[in-house]
Amino acid sequence: MLKIKTLFMGRKQVAASCLEWLTTHPKYEVVGVLTDNHLSSSVTAELARKLDIPLLDYDSAMLLASSGKVDLGLSVLYWRKLKGSLLFLDSGYGCINFHPALLPEYKGCAGYNMAILDKLAKWGTSCHYVDEGIDTGSIIDVLEFPIDAECETAQSLESKTLQAMKSQFICIMECMAGLPPGRLPSTPNHGGRYFSRREMELLKEVCPGDDPELKARAFYFPPYDGAWVYVNGKKMTLLPTSVLRTMGDPRASSLYSRPVINPGNS
Repeated sequence: MLKIKTLFMGRKQVAASCLEWLTTHPKYEVVGVLTDNHLSSSVTAELARKLDIPLLDYDSAMLLASSGKVDLGLSVLYWRKLKGSLLFLDSGYGCINFHPALLPEYKGCAGYNMAILDKLAKWGTSCHYVDEGIDTGSIIDVLEFPIDAECETAQSLESKTLQAMKSQFICIMECMAGLPPGRLPSTPNHGGRYFSRREMELLKEVCPGDDPELKARAFYFPPYDGAWVYVNGKKMTLLPTSVLRTMGDPRASSLYSRPVINPGNS
C-alpha cells in the first residue's frame, strides 16, 4: 500500500491527539512535525520525540515541502501563516487546515469571543484548504454543535470546539484514505469577517453601552487578560459572575444566599 507522506503542523493537546491517531493509520506516514517545540511545555513536540518523528523548524519544513517527498500538509492550530511550499499548491493533496470557528463567517482570531458577543446558538469547527490568505481557502467541511449563549465562556467554548475538531479530523482523514489520490470536494470560502489579534485585544475594553457580564464571559480565558475596565486609573479585569459562582465551596452556606425580606428583624 502506498502511504500518503504527511507533514503535520500544530500545537496544543488536540494536535497531539490528532498526530497520535494519524500515526496509527495504515494509509499515512508522518515524515515531519512543525510545532511549538521552542516551548518546554509543548505536548505535540513531546509526542513527536516519543514517536521518533523529526521535529522541524519553519525553514526546514519549507525545504522538506519543496523536495517533492511530501504529499499532504495538515495544520491543527498551527499559529504561523503558511506560505510558499507549505501551501502545497503543486501537490495533488494540498494543505488542509482545521480552524476552530465557523467558516466563512469567522476568520482569523476572536472566534470564541465573537460567538458569545453575537449570542449564537450554535458554533463549530471548519476544515479548509490553505491558500495565500488567512482562513480563505475553499471549505471541505463545517461541523456544528449547539452552545448555550447564556452561560458560555471563551474557555468553555474552546474545550467544546477542540473536542469537535478531533472528531472532524478523524472523519476527514478516514474519508481521504478511502478515496482515490487527490483533493477532497470543497466549496468557495467567500465573505465573513477577519479579526486580527490586535482587533481582538481592542474588543476587550468594556465601553459605555456594553453588557459587562457578556463581555466578561466572552473574554474569560485564564491566564490571559479578560475584558477590562479602568477603576481609579487602574486597568482591572472583570470576572464573569457565572464563573465566580463555581469557585466557592459548595458545602458552605451564606447568610445572604437568599434575599433579606426585612433586615430590621434579625
